[in-house]
Amino acid sequence: MSWSPKARRFWPLFSLVLLTDCATKRAAEFHLVPAHVPHEFFGEIVRLTLAYNPGAAMSLSLGSHSRVALSLFAVGALLALALLYRRTASGDMQAAAGLALVASGALGNLLDRLRSPRGVVDFIDVGVGGTRFWTFNIADVAILLGAVLLIASLQRATDVTGDAREAVNRPC
Repeated sequence: MSWSPKARRFWPLFSLVLLTDCATKRAAEFHLVPAHVPHEFFGEIVRLTLAYNPGAAMSLSLGSHSRVALSLFAVGALLALALLYRRTASGDMQAAAGLALVASGALGNLLDRLRSPRGVVDFIDVGVGGTRFWTFNIADVAILLGAVLLIASLQRATDVTGDAREAVNRPC
């Protein structure tokens, strides 16, 4: 069986990110105990701090139904990403990489949510001194980077489509 260029980009990246996310979360749960105790990694700027997030990004919560609602949302997002993947041109490497990153991140966080009622394992703590951003994980980084790639791919496609329309509508 021969894989398309899109599949050759998508599946290795998807697998690498998902495995890295799962491995780093398990390592954090094993080494960064007790939770909420910071361990300096790159001085004060990057600390490793085990935290469990039962909510969404940046600890946004949907109350007592967060786990179920966010799990269903993740499944829906993964289905939508599968449809986007099918519609993506075989040669669109940027979109394939973006989809792989978003899908692997979404699946990584979904697996955490299904595995434990405590929620998603977060452990990367960035900030300076007392000014800290939210704590996050590899899956969160993948989702963010993937979204940027998808937006760039969409923008590029829009630019090409706009240029083509302009050429067609240009008087001779």
